[in-house]
Amino acid sequence: METIGFIGLGRMGRPMAANLCRKGFHVAAFDINPAPIAEVAALGARAAASATEATKGSTVVITMLPDSAAVEQVIGGADGVLVHLAPGSIIIDMSTVDPLVTDRLAAAAAARGIGYVDAPVGRLASHADRGESLFMVGASPADFARIETLLQALGTTIHHCGRVGTGMRTKLVNNYLAIVSCQLNAEALTLAQRFGLSLEKTLDVIGGTTAVNGQIKIAWPSKVLRGDTVPGFTIDLAHKDLTLIVQAANAAKMPMALGAAAREAVSAARGRGYGAQDFSSMVDALCDLLDVPRPRLAEAAAGV
Repeated sequence: METIGFIGLGRMGRPMAANLCRKGFHVAAFDINPAPIAEVAALGARAAASATEATKGSTVVITMLPDSAAVEQVIGGADGVLVHLAPGSIIIDMSTVDPLVTDRLAAAAAARGIGYVDAPVGRLASHADRGESLFMVGASPADFARIETLLQALGTTIHHCGRVGTGMRTKLVNNYLAIVSCQLNAEALTLAQRFGLSLEKTLDVIGGTTAVNGQIKIAWPSKVLRGDTVPGFTIDLAHKDLTLIVQAANAAKMPMALGAAAREAVSAARGRGYGAQDFSSMVDALCDLLDVPRPRLAEAAAGV
């Protein structure tokens, strides 16, 4: 069985490392915050004092980090994972980052005889808790075959999207639709509120036409429309991902007019203090700005 160095124990990384421990994998865990290290160590992981310590002796290193700069530093820095990981080992980056960073690090890893996989995560932190994540994987066939069992310990849906870099790019396409649809839905339901329409009847009509989308049909009725804005995916993260998406599209010489407009709307919501809320609460941000009642399902308003 692989020995896994797990670097980054945030809201997504901590439950993933914990699930690996529960399923019998040998894990060395590190985060700049000592609290989640202790939590994972209680399940049998070895508490590493640094990313270097988590890397040494590992045959697989998983990174789940907040942004491109952190990934580039932890993996490719002067004292990074690539310096200390033995040839024949493999890196799995599960962060959501600039795909050009993925390309650079994959090339540097290949030069050292180290495999590189991008496997950004779909679904929410609650799915990670239950080991039900979705992975979009960019990897060579050999590397994918090597890590597939490991990914199956963390998720229920694994898509091998193609060569290295395709997982990250697929994630950006997926998140583009998810985030922009939130802004679209926010404007539509705020308009319905302004018109004084029944929320239930409006949703009923939308659900029977091609106007429906996964956010408004599945996610929103269980989140913001019930008054639950506890984040599964924050507005701050939505802004980060939209920025990555627009920049990656621009690098590919593709305009993203709707994405750029949605990013500015998300930025405005962050500026008004909504950044830590679930990204479905974009509708609350817009309603509050216009002094329109927030849309809430009748049963939620009645406390059912």
